[in-house]
Amino acid sequence: MFRLAIQMVGHRVTALIAVACAVLGGAALITATGVLAESGLRSHLPAGRLAGASIVVAADQEFHPAGDLPLALPERRRIPAQLVRELRELPGVTASVGDIGFPAALVDAHGRVVPSSSEDPQVAGHGWSSTKLLANARVTGSAPTSSGEVAVDSATAAAAGIKQGDRVQVVVNSRPASGYRVSAVVDAPGAGVYFADETAVEMSGLAGRADRVDLVGLRTAPGAEGRVAAEVRAKLKGTGTGLLVVTGAERGDAAAPGAGASRLLLVLLAGSLSGIVLLITGFVMASALAVAIGGQRRDLALMRAVGATPKQIRRLAAAQSTVVAAVAVAPGVGLGYLLAGQFRGLLADRGVVPAELPLTFSPLPALAAIVLMMLAVQVSARCSAWRTSRMPATEAVAESRSEPRDPSRVRTRIGVAVMVVATVMSALPLFSRTVIGATATSLAGIIGVIGLALAGPALVRGIGGAAARMTRSGTSAPTWLAMANLRAYALRNAGIVSTLAMAVVFVLTYTLTQTTVLAATAQDTSTGTLAQLRLSAPGLGGLPDGTLTAVRKTQGVRAAAPVGTTTVVWEYKEFGDPAVDSGAATILTPDAAGVLDLDVRDGSLSRLTGATVAVSSDVARTRSATVGHTVDLVLGDGTRVAAKVVAVYGRGLGFGAVVLSHDLAAGHTTTALDQSLLIRTDGTAKARQNLAALAAARPGLTLGPANSPSPGGLEDAPPEVWINLAMIVVLLVYLLLSIANKLVAATAQRRVELGALRLNGTTPRQIRAMMRREAAMTAATALTAALLLSVIPLALLGQGFLGHPWPAGPVWLLPGLAVLVTGIAFLTIELPTRQALRTSPADAIRAQ
Repeated sequence: MFRLAIQMVGHRVTALIAVACAVLGGAALITATGVLAESGLRSHLPAGRLAGASIVVAADQEFHPAGDLPLALPERRRIPAQLVRELRELPGVTASVGDIGFPAALVDAHGRVVPSSSEDPQVAGHGWSSTKLLANARVTGSAPTSSGEVAVDSATAAAAGIKQGDRVQVVVNSRPASGYRVSAVVDAPGAGVYFADETAVEMSGLAGRADRVDLVGLRTAPGAEGRVAAEVRAKLKGTGTGLLVVTGAERGDAAAPGAGASRLLLVLLAGSLSGIVLLITGFVMASALAVAIGGQRRDLALMRAVGATPKQIRRLAAAQSTVVAAVAVAPGVGLGYLLAGQFRGLLADRGVVPAELPLTFSPLPALAAIVLMMLAVQVSARCSAWRTSRMPATEAVAESRSEPRDPSRVRTRIGVAVMVVATVMSALPLFSRTVIGATATSLAGIIGVIGLALAGPALVRGIGGAAARMTRSGTSAPTWLAMANLRAYALRNAGIVSTLAMAVVFVLTYTLTQTTVLAATAQDTSTGTLAQLRLSAPGLGGLPDGTLTAVRKTQGVRAAAPVGTTTVVWEYKEFGDPAVDSGAATILTPDAAGVLDLDVRDGSLSRLTGATVAVSSDVARTRSATVGHTVDLVLGDGTRVAAKVVAVYGRGLGFGAVVLSHDLAAGHTTTALDQSLLIRTDGTAKARQNLAALAAARPGLTLGPANSPSPGGLEDAPPEVWINLAMIVVLLVYLLLSIANKLVAATAQRRVELGALRLNGTTPRQIRAMMRREAAMTAATALTAALLLSVIPLALLGQGFLGHPWPAGPVWLLPGLAVLVTGIAFLTIELPTRQALRTSPADAIRAQ
């Protein structure tokens, strides 16, 4: 059987090239997705400033829901400081350091904030004892011993143009810039700014809570790391604190709590991409195999006539397809690893993941890709050969040069039912103005195309029959032949039409879903933001104390309120079962109504005091969280709270599902500083000038527009939009290459048909004209079907998100797709036709 499969492959190379390309592209996409998922689970940031610590004890920065992936908690959770003393007593420990981090930034002689080598300005400041956690640090000078001394790392010192013994202005936490003497320069990457330990505790705001530290770093004697780590774990096991004891590569995650969020994003991204990748890969694979095996129906039918059993026919079809897949899957896997690296670069450039977060490469994604592709090839090949293998031998031979006269009614009904289901699914945006609701649009489009592929033969036969009746009298021979072929070979043409439609529907629905959600978000944000200006201090890690008071006293200011963001985990019941949802939450004060209009539909933002929240109307409806109800939340540092709902608002797409009161978030963020101020003025230029003068007089303050200068534009799109668009481009290239190969293979298999036409007197020019008309009809049918499958989901999306029955997006997208698809259809049919016409008709027929 295997030898026969190899021989059949040698005679059908052209047709099986399409299968090879489908396998290669599918293996690359699955491997790349698998690498991203594995990296999200196993990659770690470099240890950085904790590289000198053998062991790190820190709080668990993840929330662990039952039966689900952990959720990242990006706000620093602090641990008992008494562990520093207790762990110092363990045998083998040479140093035990309690590390604290707080906002600190140097200011140069021109009043500009000096970029810190520390990745996060919110935790750039540390106590001097934390230098013991550095690896091979070279110190020039001496440790700071008074409140007026500071040590800085060499990169920051070079950027500020200072050296040991100089004086420098430093903004620490909420305090204004003050002068410090540089007592030492520390040559270590990402070290930050160091103060005397007592000064660091005071500056960090922990003076009243000196019993807490960010983490504990331990240095151990050579060879004692494993034993000490085991003893620390045993000591902490019965305390119920849930602290983590990490060594090696995991130390980097302890240094940066946000690393968990970045890694989790990779997992979620891979999970969201895997569904569409598997759907498209399976569709393309099945379509390519249907064409390849469809061209072998005569060979398979003759084998049935000489005694081959149905099972042997299906095994033979699967075996030859597996041979081709085995050749193509290896380079596809290699390409997938390269694609994953390029994708990680895009994520890092867009700030989705830290640039230092590496990918994890192992054989697991390759193994998954190989297993999935081989399984898909086996199933698709056996299904494609099913009809021929089950038919009586005489019928199989008789039908080997033609197609069934009537398409399967069961198949057609299933296809129509699938399209109806897709249409019903596309109504979700009318009831849920959320990202999940928008996802239904793109998914409905893909499911609709699957229905088209099932009902396609009946549809194409009907279109071909109607076209033939319309062109029955007075038409040219090429046109009549093209219409007759379209109707007679409905199954073959339906496969081509559905694949072309898949490319158009996929790009239309996925791209316009992204742009529509982006436009709706920008619309919410623009309409809901009453303030004209935003004041922030990105280089300082937060706004210094007194900034809000100073802004409110500035002439021309009508209202000002602090605005921040954090992460919350919402625990709720869904159909009676426990469920959790993690997302960004806005932090507001009761006077936020002066700068924001969230379209409050019940309650009032003025009641945002104490343990209270406001929620979006979609969330209030689906989670029974109306005004007066109490909801269970887990804040960004893992603290569980019960908060009362005091307002329900309508602009949840622009401002998130949850708004926390400033009081509720206080003490549960990495730094207690406000992130920014929204300012509403009287609209005069004088007011803006006054605020600009205020920002210039205070180092680190940045004044800018409250909203993005180009709302809804891709220039200011969030990173996830760019990621989705990049994946759309990759999948489109895969689809178009597969379509091109499929059309080439389908056309090349018509050598006998073309030879017979030429023997009957048809000229090569007439045959080329016939094929061009077929290409035109195929492209027109595919574009029409794609437009019909897309128009309802996109109209419902626009109505639900924008209030009018059309989506937002580039107007050139549909014409561009039409030109691209039509061009591919013409080229991939014209070129193989010209090649086939170079062979004499007798030789073409004899070769079969």
